[in-house]
Amino acid sequence: MKQFRPISFRGLLIIAVLLLVHISAPSQTTSLPPRPDSIRADKSSPNENDGPPMTTMEEEMRKKREIKYAEKEHEENVARADELAELGKSLTSSFKEKKALDRDDVKRLDRLEKLARKVRNLAGGEDGEVTLDKPPTDLDSGISRIGELAASVGEKVKQTPRQVISASVIDEANVLLEVIRRVRNMMH
Repeated sequence: MKQFRPISFRGLLIIAVLLLVHISAPSQTTSLPPRPDSIRADKSSPNENDGPPMTTMEEEMRKKREIKYAEKEHEENVARADELAELGKSLTSSFKEKKALDRDDVKRLDRLEKLARKVRNLAGGEDGEVTLDKPPTDLDSGISRIGELAASVGEKVKQTPRQVISASVIDEANVLLEVIRRVRNMMH
């Protein structure tokens, strides 16, 4: 069995000093100025989570995520434009073979319309009144025009950088949507 030694006066004195320092330490803290890396560059806009301010590194990471998201969205839009051009081409060739629109062609037309709206909206456009220079007079000329416009929209989207809002993409997509609407009316 272990025996305990009594604490000497010196040991008690050390313990008392340590306790005194520990108890008085919080009341004597000084406030330090904030670290430069914890100060947000834009103090006017609140944090999304209303938590502590973002550090410079967190701000950089957020911006990098935004850039990656924008690049991904642009790549998806270019892929939509490619699909739009391909659908226009296949619709035109299918119509030239059959001289009519079958159920698959109507599905292609629906998909074309959906893609054209999405491309136009991502380019910053919205529905508007469109006046056609040479409106299609029959189904053949309408389908032909759809193929040309789909290829044109596809090419313009590919040539447009992601940071640019292209009025020509918006206008061309609106014309394509108007021609699709007219072709639908001719089908009925």
